[in-house]
Amino acid sequence: MTGGGRESEGGEEEVRGARRIPGPRGAADDLDLASVPLPPLPPPGGSAPDEAVPEQSQPASASASGDAPESDAGEPEPDLGPGPAAEAWPEPGPCPEPEPGPEPEPADGHPHPAAPEPEPAAPAAEAWPEPGPGPEPADGTPEPPAPDPLVSSAPVVLPHQVLKALLGAWALSACSAEETAAVEDHLTGRAPCADEALRLRDAVGLLHTDGSLDLDPTLRTRVLDGCFGRRPARIPVPEWAAPYDAETARLDALLRDIGDSEWHAPVRLQWFEEERRVSRRTTVAGVIGHLMAVDGLLSAALGLDDPLDGGKAPLDPTERTETYWSATRRPPTRAVREPWRAQSHELIRTASFAGRNVAETSVSYGAFALPLQDAALDRAFECWVHGGDIADAVDYPYPAPSAAHLHRMIDLAARMLPAALAGRRSAGLAGPAKDLVAAGAPGRSLHLEIEGHGGGDWYIALDSPAAVGAPERAVAQVALDGVEFCRLVAGHISPVEAAAGQEGDREAIRDVLFAAASLSRL
Repeated sequence: MTGGGRESEGGEEEVRGARRIPGPRGAADDLDLASVPLPPLPPPGGSAPDEAVPEQSQPASASASGDAPESDAGEPEPDLGPGPAAEAWPEPGPCPEPEPGPEPEPADGHPHPAAPEPEPAAPAAEAWPEPGPGPEPADGTPEPPAPDPLVSSAPVVLPHQVLKALLGAWALSACSAEETAAVEDHLTGRAPCADEALRLRDAVGLLHTDGSLDLDPTLRTRVLDGCFGRRPARIPVPEWAAPYDAETARLDALLRDIGDSEWHAPVRLQWFEEERRVSRRTTVAGVIGHLMAVDGLLSAALGLDDPLDGGKAPLDPTERTETYWSATRRPPTRAVREPWRAQSHELIRTASFAGRNVAETSVSYGAFALPLQDAALDRAFECWVHGGDIADAVDYPYPAPSAAHLHRMIDLAARMLPAALAGRRSAGLAGPAKDLVAAGAPGRSLHLEIEGHGGGDWYIALDSPAAVGAPERAVAQVALDGVEFCRLVAGHISPVEAAAGQEGDREAIRDVLFAAASLSRL
């Protein structure tokens, strides 16, 4: 038989009994041991240098071709070329190179020295078993366990108590990838744990400090609506009194949060008189005294006690405030909060028990009068404006009212504009009327477009307070933000600074903006 240019009659038998060095093995870190067949164990007992390794058969292809080289009689080292062991071991990844041994010499026909008779070897297919538990040796010695792989694709199996304890770390995104997969797989089948995980994830959102910690201004209204939805009030607060109720509660919450020294913080009140801006300096306590003095007008209309001795006090809001401030023997302190809050509660309670007809009760402001429902809305507007003045003085956040309440405040100012415009025209501060019409008929109008929070569209009659504003008679348009319009009406910004967009009759636009600023007062 030809064997690569060498002939040997008993070559295969001589190779069977030769000692062999196993082929190179890859490092454990470089191999996926779960997919690599395990090598056979050596025979039991201590190893000796002259001990023969188990017999290994050649593949049929090698035997047929005669490619297996013969060993020299005097050489103990076998050929390192491809043999049954090298073919059975799969090609590993990068691994250390084996130490080079002496090159085998051509066979000269001399047999190897006598060696102990080896035990019969299993066929090559059995020498390298498939992955999994391998066969035990003949003497019953158990096979040592294979090292655990460093990376496994099998999912992590954890008990319920461990997974439940990991929910907090999962909510904080502090779990490993395997733990996260195990927890999320567990949540798909455990509704109680899923609910707890959602609560923890929502709680994590509260830990972020980038948002404001101040309460939503609509929170009180939503809570009350929820309570009344479950248990309706026997005597509800009238709808027209709801803005006043909400704004006094918001201001009271601000006053509870400030310290004793902040009640003496300086506050500058601003408003317009004729064509110029005026101001008055007071304190936080002085502002609350001003609100209490003007709220006394509503108390008198409802038959309640007036904090300024009833009929002896003037009706004009500015004069009432000056009277209250001058009658105070010492600067007001936080002690003014309790009587002011008690007065607002009494007003709301009395209006609620009085029934529907009380909404039309006239409240005199001296130079003009308003129905009680509009007077309560006016007091809500002033409470919000002066609450913002106090918040600026003590560096406290104070958002605008809810959109529904702000819309009603804007509507009140828009309804008062025709009368204010007529008053300025009588005083020679506005242009003459250009197209007088009968009461209730549509006349020349200005389109007041309020954008954003509490916005809407209003048409202001320009020539007669009894006329009706109509879109088809509009000769000008002014666009304003809702909060900016309220600041204009409160006298906190000038008419020149207010208008964001203007179109049409310039004289009509100027007259309406200055009439809006003239609605302000102390």
